[in-house]
Amino acid sequence: MSETDLIDNVIPCADVIKRAARIGAEIKNIKLSGDLPDQTIAALETLLLEHKVIFFRDQGHLDDAEQERFAACLGKLESHPMLGASKGTASILELDSARGGGRADVWHTDGTFLNAYPKIAVLRGIVIPPFGGDTVWANTAAAYLDLTPPLQRLADELWAVHSNSFDYAGMARVREVDKKHFDEVFTRTIFETEHPVVRVHPKTGERTLVLGCLVQRFVDIPKYDGQRLFDLFQSHITAPENTVRWKWNAGDVAIWDNRATQHYAVNDYGDLHRVVRRATVAGDVPVSVDGRCSVTRQKTATAPP
Repeated sequence: MSETDLIDNVIPCADVIKRAARIGAEIKNIKLSGDLPDQTIAALETLLLEHKVIFFRDQGHLDDAEQERFAACLGKLESHPMLGASKGTASILELDSARGGGRADVWHTDGTFLNAYPKIAVLRGIVIPPFGGDTVWANTAAAYLDLTPPLQRLADELWAVHSNSFDYAGMARVREVDKKHFDEVFTRTIFETEHPVVRVHPKTGERTLVLGCLVQRFVDIPKYDGQRLFDLFQSHITAPENTVRWKWNAGDVAIWDNRATQHYAVNDYGDLHRVVRRATVAGDVPVSVDGRCSVTRQKTATAPP
């Protein structure tokens, strides 16, 4: 079924507007809830697989509970392994710019320090500054296709170690509250997981690049060479023509396929307040092009400060 037929037959009042050629579409005239028919949920999933990230304006009727009810239609909910979930919810993670860890201004795919990292995220705007605070997403499947065949073959063979204990101190504009959050909360359990640099998407069969800021090193590659390989592949992911940028309003919802994207929360709003809340859908273990699965190599609880 074509996208036009999908909308006309399943979500007849909705309109789909592409936001960029390679990634992103805004879906208008639909009210998200946990009561949407199965056909509508299936149609939204199809649009998500096609566009990688889909946006919805004017969803101010959602509260935490209804956001979760809707997200649960997309799969099993899970909470963050270290940060947990907001009180009374199964998976809601609040990202508050005034608190530690609330400004995710690095390119990343959520949770890749885990072997089965989340497959889908549902993010809702709560408090949005009058300027700045956009989020940018990148298409990791399109980035793979941009590689020349020799570079694709190289990427297909590479594996990388991802960890939540990354070089947080090396980030720009890091605050003391963020350092404290990192040391006392985010790394209270250290994970190290080996992922293929290229995974096969379980639904589309696309090959997607699995990189981002949580990569510590490549397996069996010296650090000097590994950094240059990382920069090469990551530059294809974050090339401007491979991205879409969303200007938030309060009540907006963004849903992305975490298996085929990276994202970056732009930290350009100074001391203004920004709050978003995310529900997370559990994922599956990535599989490489030769059929091997990701493996967690370390899970170590650190001593309390």
